[in-house]
Amino acid sequence: MPDRILTATSLDGSFSIVAGITTEIVADAQARHDLAPTASAAVGRLLTGSALLGASLKGREKLTLQIAGDGPIRGIVADVALQGADRIGARAYARRPEADVPLNALGKFDVAGAVGKGYLQVTRSFEVGQPYVGITELTTGEVGDDIANYLATSEQIPSVVALGVLANPSGIKAAGGIIAQVLPGADEATIAALEERARAMAPVTSQIANGATVEDLIDVLGANIGMRQTRAYALEFACTCSLERVERALLGLGRDELQKIVTEQQQTEAVCEFCKTAYVLSRDEVLGLIDQLEARN
Repeated sequence: MPDRILTATSLDGSFSIVAGITTEIVADAQARHDLAPTASAAVGRLLTGSALLGASLKGREKLTLQIAGDGPIRGIVADVALQGADRIGARAYARRPEADVPLNALGKFDVAGAVGKGYLQVTRSFEVGQPYVGITELTTGEVGDDIANYLATSEQIPSVVALGVLANPSGIKAAGGIIAQVLPGADEATIAALEERARAMAPVTSQIANGATVEDLIDVLGANIGMRQTRAYALEFACTCSLERVERALLGLGRDELQKIVTEQQQTEAVCEFCKTAYVLSRDEVLGLIDQLEARN
């Protein structure tokens, strides 16, 4: 089943839901970065959460989620941007992709143990103007709880967040998530009913593994309340790296550092942390960058 993101709003205007199936993109991340099982779950959850939040982007905005913790994975980064009117592009990586810890007491991936204590940073970059940056402490390290805490404290949006990755020895079996957000004017009874349905709902990955679509996920959480679908997106891996970006980064090192590279190395290599593409520049190409810097002065 292709990865999809779907948004919907209750007919009474009390809450909105965005649901996503992210199995393929999480499997791609696992294979691309050779992620250990627990790292796969951690990266998959943040990647899924960023994709769901990405459904609120407009134009050329970009959203980046970063988790920094003292656990063995050390940190995870995921970012997302629109790729046209009906596609979302996302990518992610772990600072220590080999990080793995034993299953927790419930027999599930111990993502909190891999992440540890730390913070979640959310950055919204706009086409014009300064980016907006929000930072909150991690509440549990389970990613979903931490995104919900960020939405409640930094954006003042009470939210229910459910994210999951189901894996077996052969790879990623299912991945996806749901974010339900209470809209202005919703009464306490509506909020309580939404929270109760979320508690009673089967795990998102179990639903997906059993054949549920994004429409089904929304119907389960929005049970007995009319829902109106608003936007649908295809979800795909998308990386913005390029040789030109690598050259700009090298130019930023300055003439002295580039001269040192030329003296010590016959070639220099830069590897994109997101897609693992390697960019190799020869000694002559680095000398050309030095010439560019000298021409500017």
